[in-house]
Amino acid sequence: MHTKPVSNDTLLQQLRWRYATKTFDSTKKIAGDDWATLEQALILTPTSYGFQPYRFVVVSDPATRENLLPLSWGQRQVTDASHFVVFAAKTSVSEADVDYYLAHVGKVRGVPVEKLAQFRGMLVGDIVNGPRSKYQHEWATRQAYIALGNFMTAAAMLSIDVCPMEGIDPAKYDEVLGLPAMGYKTVVAAAAGYRSADCKAATFPKVRYSADELFIRI
Repeated sequence: MHTKPVSNDTLLQQLRWRYATKTFDSTKKIAGDDWATLEQALILTPTSYGFQPYRFVVVSDPATRENLLPLSWGQRQVTDASHFVVFAAKTSVSEADVDYYLAHVGKVRGVPVEKLAQFRGMLVGDIVNGPRSKYQHEWATRQAYIALGNFMTAAAMLSIDVCPMEGIDPAKYDEVLGLPAMGYKTVVAAAAGYRSADCKAATFPKVRYSADELFIRI
């Protein structure tokens, strides 16, 4: 019989516990080993082709966070949370990007790059010249959201609060963080830390549709 690392009840309990935290306790910081685990969770996020067409900008500088505050509808999560991460997706994908990725694949798996020619043809034929070539940034953005979901679930399992944030000005974030020069654009952000004792949102019942409404079983 398969042994599960966590029980069904534990998993669901943590998912029911988490919510989009509105007020963080600015005095509580995520321990170094816990944050390192969350970073690994981001690295281990599955993506299309394993391509990882994004970057995670961890904003630790207090002054930079203050600069981002007015670009975030004044939401104090940006400045009060222990950690603040901006998810940035690639603006475009070239054959050079594909070759860079394949060189990494070859190194990690001990495979000569020449042996990856068929895989290269698949990537170039889809992302660079094929169906996804017309919306490369949108495709990369979808991958970034997979990472965001993985990040929130991993944090919940560690009893760390997260607030995903789309209420930001992505273009101005890009300017502050210098992302255009790196070939990336802001798509979403996430504040992580520990809820304040007076965060009213923590008391709200979680509103979700039932399985009968959400699942179409064929």
